[in-house]
Order: sequence, then structure tokens, then C-alpha cells
Amino acid sequence: MGEAVTPAAAAGRGDRLARVLHAQEGTTLIETAIATTILVVLMVGLLGLSAIATVVTENEGHLTARTTEYAQDKMEQLLALKYGDTQSDTTSFPAANSGGTGLAVGGSVDPASPTAKYVDYLDPDGALLTASGTTAPAGWFYKRVWKVTSPSTNLKQVTVTTIVKRGVGNRQAPQATVTALKVYPF
Repeated sequence: MGEAVTPAAAAGRGDRLARVLHAQEGTTLIETAIATTILVVLMVGLLGLSAIATVVTENEGHLTARTTEYAQDKMEQLLALKYGDTQSDTTSFPAANSGGTGLAVGGSVDPASPTAKYVDYLDPDGALLTASGTTAPAGWFYKRVWKVTSPSTNLKQVTVTTIVKRGVGNRQAPQATVTALKVYPF
């Protein structure tokens, strides 16, 4: 079976173990300082990553979702008009029965050069602002432009682009474009 361990041998092993454990009493101040420095360097790197994540989340998450939502809202307003409506003022909500272009062919989807009566402006909360022509009102944050084309008889293509005044950080301002078709007589 097994060897018998004498009390003297057991005591010798215990003394060696006690010496080994006693030799490593703790860490020195230098070791602690090095470990802290490494930790601080890693944390600074993570802080930079967290700043980038915040900017991307705000631009691509929040602002892009809002521009898409506002483009869809304008599209729904335009598609609710009758096919032959060329009088409704779509720069107001709800659309007034006269004073506008309705679904008349025209407009632009370039936010840098909007066409009068085919552009409106929203504040940061998405509320419609009163504007005159293509002059942006004070306090605007979102700009919506739209274009109506007639690619064939009895068919109209409506395209709406919404852009944010400015994105977060040094990134391009988010924008969204939606397109839909409307068929006569609807």
C-alpha cells in the first residue's frame, strides 16, 4: 500500500512549505504602481472608444431614425392627396385646400437647393415650423424636400428627402430618402 510517513518527515515538509509561503509576503509599491499604470492606459483607450460609440449611436441611431420617420410622415401626407390635386398646400399640416402645389409635377430632392412650395422645416422635436418660400426659419433642425415626377401616363413618383441641420461630432449630417408611386385615379 502506501509508505508510512514519519512525524519527522511530515514536520520537514511543513517547514519547507512555511518558508515558501513566508518568502512571498505581498506586492511591492513598484509592482502596484506598474499595475495601476497599465490599468489607467487601458481605461483611457476605452474612454476614446466610448466617445466614438456615443457619436455613432446619436447620428446613426437617433438622428437617422428621426429623418426616416419624418420623410415617411411627409410621404403619407402627400399620398393622402387625390391623384389630380394640384392646389393643396402641403407645406402645412393638415394640408390646406389651396395655395400650394399638391401633387403637381415639380420640386427637388436636393436639400441644398429646395424648390418653393416643395420644402418644409421642423424643429428639434419634429414640430412643423412656418417658413416663407425656401428661406429657412429660425430654430429649424430638420429640412424636408420633395419632388413629384410623372414617369408615365397615370403614374406619379413621389420622392421625399429629409436631412438634419447638423450631426453630432465631425460626421456628415444624417439624411433619409423615401420614394413611392401613386396611380390614377387614386
